Amino acid sequence: MLQLLHNYLPLLLEGFAHTLLASAIALCASFLIGSLLGIWQTRSKGLVKRLANIYVEIFRNIPLLVIVMFFYVVLPLFSVKLSGFSSGVIALSLYTSSFIADIIATGIKAIPSGQWEAGLSQGFTARECMLYLIFPQAFRQSLPALGNQVINLVKNSSILAMVAGLDLMYYGDLVALESFDTFATYSLVAAFYLLLTVPLTLIMQQFEKKYSL
Repeated sequence: MLQLLHNYLPLLLEGFAHTLLASAIALCASFLIGSLLGIWQTRSKGLVKRLANIYVEIFRNIPLLVIVMFFYVVLPLFSVKLSGFSSGVIALSLYTSSFIADIIATGIKAIPSGQWEAGLSQGFTARECMLYLIFPQAFRQSLPALGNQVINLVKNSSILAMVAGLDLMYYGDLVALESFDTFATYSLVAAFYLLLTVPLTLIMQQFEKKYSL
């Protein structure tokens, strides 16, 4: 295993860096989209609420791999060509945002209606009430579930390997093919994922202790 690490460490580190980048981009995008959808699910009416619900139901109930393949394989048929990395990040963002939307919506619903009334009585607009009063509390209430989604997102990023996304799993597959040492290769890949997910888990636990309601 040490010889394998010596020979292929730069390649695995490159994959690790791509996994970090893909996870960071997808996390930011999915949190923004999911938060907006969660707000629309709970506070909007009519068409906006229905569209938000439809979005969540679609992306939550379609396998992530199918979404990735849609962007990587189907869109080029309509002259829209995306790289494997871009296809994976977009799919991961849309997929994860559907779960974050439900988490945020649940957090908002858990806030007593009196909070809204108090904010409006102080002269806040509905938007200001959501931005400064309701959403911060809903976010803190949702921290445990959001933390789980962060870890799931990192693990799900391995799907990029299916479309040559240049992530850790993709390079792990290449190393396994070249070295013929699958046990050592995938043990190293697992170790790299643990280097990412374990610190994230500890950070999220501390964050929850400090900020959860």
